[in-house]
Amino acid sequence: MNRWIATLPMYNVTPQHDALWRALLRDTLDVFAQAGGTRAVDVPDTPPDNLLELWRRPDLLLSQTCGFPYRMLGVAQRAQLLATPAFDAEGCEGAFYRSALVVSARAWDAGAVSIAACRGLRAACNGPDSHSGMNALRHAVASHAQEGRFFSSVVWVGSHLNALRALGAGEAEVAAIDCVTLAYVRDARPELLHGLHTIGMSAAAPGLPFIASRTLPEQQAAWLRDALDTACAADTQRARTLRLHSFVRLTPANYATIEHYADEARALGYPELS
Repeated sequence: MNRWIATLPMYNVTPQHDALWRALLRDTLDVFAQAGGTRAVDVPDTPPDNLLELWRRPDLLLSQTCGFPYRMLGVAQRAQLLATPAFDAEGCEGAFYRSALVVSARAWDAGAVSIAACRGLRAACNGPDSHSGMNALRHAVASHAQEGRFFSSVVWVGSHLNALRALGAGEAEVAAIDCVTLAYVRDARPELLHGLHTIGMSAAAPGLPFIASRTLPEQQAAWLRDALDTACAADTQRARTLRLHSFVRLTPANYATIEHYADEARALGYPELS
């Protein structure tokens, strides 16, 4: 491989978070190069639009994906699992995390104080390929659905931030928000949470994995894992702002949990978020 690509597209909630993740990536690549890894790495200013294509690229040196495309959309067949971040955020347990089930002020005032009480409300979801926004929410409401439906409508809004904005603007009443994203918003953009209420948490799932192409040799993958650990520990203030505690070595088998939640919803007659 002449050149590789590296980018971290998943938790750039604010410009500050974006800058800190890019700094951590640069430090990781520097440590990796010092260990003997390649320096021929392109780090784009913004991630490619087609993330699924990015995660399947044979020249992918380092990126972070969501557990749903990793397990359910074939990314695991093209990429190797490097490590999973462990965060210091409510809803996180080691390398596992949950989604917060959030409702608008209007829904809360109308009695939507549990997920069962959200029947017939409008849901906002970041995307159909998201575990935290879609799969976790589908699993949470599946046992309450009737004839394959639970919500009056589902609007796809492209990001967790947009889902929070939709709740605040009255365009939807309920959403599932990645608990790490929610912690970042609470730290840096608390105005987006004004009037919103968390009514519960989804079941726990393995966190968003850091991956590399399967074409990357095993020794270089080991150097990358060590480099992530070194970069995480190198700047304690950065790690604190990112709420990043450490990197954990999960296995691909851990991510079967995500497929299991999809299977449980399907078995209850609720294959699609609706």
